[in-house]
Amino acid sequence: MPQITFWFEFASTYSYLSAMRIQDAAKNAGIDIEWKPFLLGPIFKAQGWESSPFNLYRAKGFYMVRDIERIAASRGFPFRMPVPFPQNGVQAARLALVGIEQGWGPAFVHSVYWAQFAEGLNISERETLSKALTVAGANVEDAFAQAESAEIKSRLRSNTGEAQAKGIFGAPSFLTPDGELFWGDDRLESSILWVTGPRGPVLK
Repeated sequence: MPQITFWFEFASTYSYLSAMRIQDAAKNAGIDIEWKPFLLGPIFKAQGWESSPFNLYRAKGFYMVRDIERIAASRGFPFRMPVPFPQNGVQAARLALVGIEQGWGPAFVHSVYWAQFAEGLNISERETLSKALTVAGANVEDAFAQAESAEIKSRLRSNTGEAQAKGIFGAPSFLTPDGELFWGDDRLESSILWVTGPRGPVLK
C-alpha cells in the first residue's frame, strides 16, 4: 500500500491542522501513514534561530494566528493560541513514540494537539498528557515509564537527526518513499497525490 511519512512537532501550529485531518485523508486515498515525531528546536538553532520564527518575526506571528483561525473555522474545529508558545513537546513526543509502538499513537497525537491548540492547555504538564493518554486508551503509568527509557529518548534524538539529514526544516512535513518532500499543511494533498497518481517532473 502507498505510504507517506508524517513528520510533526507538537509545538507546531500548522501540524495541528494536519493532525486533525491526515487520517481521514489517508483513508480516503487508500494509503498508510508513518508517524514521525521530531523536535524543531535543534533544526531552528542550526539556522541561527533561538525561538519559533513566529516569535522572532512579529508580523509573521500575527498572520499565522489569524491564518490558522480561519482555516480551523472552515474545517469546523477551534483554535486557541497556547501560553507559552512554543511549548515544550519533548515528553509528548517521547510518549507518542511509545504509542506508535503499541498502537495508540495516532489517537494520542490527536488528543495532544487538541489539548494544546483547541483548549489552550500546557502539554508539558503531566496532567495534560495523562488525560491525552487516557483518551487514547493507554496505560498511563506504563506509558510514562517507557517514555523515560534510554531507547525512547535515543529514538527521538535519532528522528530529529534523520529529519535534518533529509532536509526537513519545518513542520508539518510529508515525505514520500522516493524521497520527495512536501512542507506545510497545504501540501498534504500534494504528497498524497504524488504517491497515488501521476507524478510531476523530477528535478536533477
